[in-house]
Parts: sequence; structure tokens; C-alpha cells
Amino acid sequence: MADFRHAPHSFLNTVLSASQDERKALFARNLRENVVFDVAHPVNRLEGMDAVIEGFFNPLMNSLSHVRRRDEIFIGGPNRRAPGGHWIASVTHYVGNLEKPLFGIRSSNRLAFLRSGEFYRIEPDGRISEAKIILDLLDLMRQAGCFPLPRMLGTEMLFPGPATHDGILPTGQADGERTLDLCEAMLADLKAFDPETFTSKGQTGDDGYWHDDMLWYGPGGIGSNYRWSGFEKDHRASFLTAFPDRVGGNHYCRIGDGNYAAVSGWPSMTMTHQGDYLGVKATGKSLTLRVMDFYRCADRKIMENWVLLDYVDLFRQMGVDLIEKAQQQP
Repeated sequence: MADFRHAPHSFLNTVLSASQDERKALFARNLRENVVFDVAHPVNRLEGMDAVIEGFFNPLMNSLSHVRRRDEIFIGGPNRRAPGGHWIASVTHYVGNLEKPLFGIRSSNRLAFLRSGEFYRIEPDGRISEAKIILDLLDLMRQAGCFPLPRMLGTEMLFPGPATHDGILPTGQADGERTLDLCEAMLADLKAFDPETFTSKGQTGDDGYWHDDMLWYGPGGIGSNYRWSGFEKDHRASFLTAFPDRVGGNHYCRIGDGNYAAVSGWPSMTMTHQGDYLGVKATGKSLTLRVMDFYRCADRKIMENWVLLDYVDLFRQMGVDLIEKAQQQP
């Protein structure tokens, strides 16, 4: 298959700013009529081109005035997992002034950077037939001044692009297989952990998967951190205390492209809410979590990791409506 990344990259980065007539033609040329988008809660499943336009693209354009897409990572490759095919994976921001409510989140009349993790299945004709998208609506609530949680575990920050500034349509795609091999090995060993130290086999040290100066960029509610010690303190310890029986995997897509790899499950995690988490007392409920991970590697080490989690959906399962709580903020 020829380099299939360019057509969807052009489409996604022009459709929002196109005229109405141009936009109609772009949708017809780049989306299958029976396309299916699975989007973070409360959007969820959209079936068919009209539903995708009305349920995803139009709300972005109506709420974020003069919205533009700003990619940080845009990669593609053959999918190692069923259903196979060729997929695109992207970390992006939708940038605009939040002048109208978006998916129940109140307007701020200020600049907003809505981060998004996105996976697209690209058919041989170049059109998109399927998408999975996690919009970080919890971080958008923070930007709008109506954050519904008591605290952020790590550091609040805009998702940066890769330190090497080469994450958009990277070259050297053949190296993607080795990059993905490294990330898959790390994920396999990450499943088991010491319940007292929260450490897992082979993650750090000279022979470990992660570089000593790793950076982990987490979603709203968690935040970002530096080095493995920061990752354990700001995310892993709290998460594994609350969900000690979590089981990850069940990925529908795993791709590598140059020094980059991306994996996602919908859902990826199953677990039981056994400990307090971000202000919510343990409920004992069985939960699932939609997950997206994007990696940059160098010299056989993982250097940076961008993570999108559908926390609005997770908290819904715990009995907490984060969008309603945000509406109640002063």
C-alpha cells in the first residue's frame, strides 16, 4: 500500500476551516458512507457519515470558534491486532475560543486547547471507515474554570510535542516494527507489580525499557510527571491502590512508525474499584477503561509517553457525573 498517511492528514487538517461546499466534498471523499466513530463519553458511538458530521465535527466547529487542528503526533502503519488493516494514530489539539458549551461543558469565551487521541482505520481507497477518539473533556473543564475533581495528581500542562519535533509523518517507517516490539515487551511486563512498591519487572535501570529521563504526559485528573519515580508517585501508586486487580490489554490496534508506536483498547482495562480515587470512595464496582498510549523511543528506550484515558466514562461507571459536577462549579 502506498503511503496512506498523507490523505487523512490533509483531510483532518483542512476540513474544519473549509467552506461549507468544500467541507461537503471533503467528507464525501474521505469518509465511508457507513463510517463508525467511537468517541469518548458522552458522545460514544456514531454510525454513518451524517451522524459523524452532526455528532462530532459540527459540535467542534459550533463551540470552538474558528477551530483549527494542531497535530503533535501523526503516524500510521499496519495493525498487528485484529481487525488488521492500516491505521492512523494521532495526538492533536483542537484550538479555538470556547464560545459555546461543548458536550455539556460550559463556555469560557477564552482560548482552549482541547487535546485528543485519535485512531483511524484507512481503507485501500484512502477513506476512513472507523475511528476511535478520546477527547480530554476533563482537561477542557479545567481550562473553562469548572474542574470537578478535588486535585490533580501530577502537573497540569499542555501536551507538548515530541522533544525531537519529528512526530508528524515521521520518516524511517521500517523502524516502527522494532519500536512496537519494545513497547509490547514493556506492556507485557508491566501487567504484574509489587503491591508494596508498585514496581514491575524490567521497567527501569540499564536493561530496563524506560530511559532514566522518561516523560509521561497524562490526561486531566492525573497530569504529567518526570522519571519513573514521578510516574509512580503521581499516577501509578494512586491508580493501583484504587484498582489493584486491573488487567490491561484487549487492544484493537497496535502500530509502529519510525521511532513511534501507538496502542489502544476500547476498552483496554477491566478492574474493580477497591480503593478511594480522586475524591470518590471505593464502590466495589466492576469497571472498564478506554485507553490510548503513544510512545516515542530512541536507542531501545522509551523516552516519552502520551496517555489519553476516558475518565468521564470511568467516573460515570463509579456513579459520578463529571459533566454535571462541572456545571455546579461556581
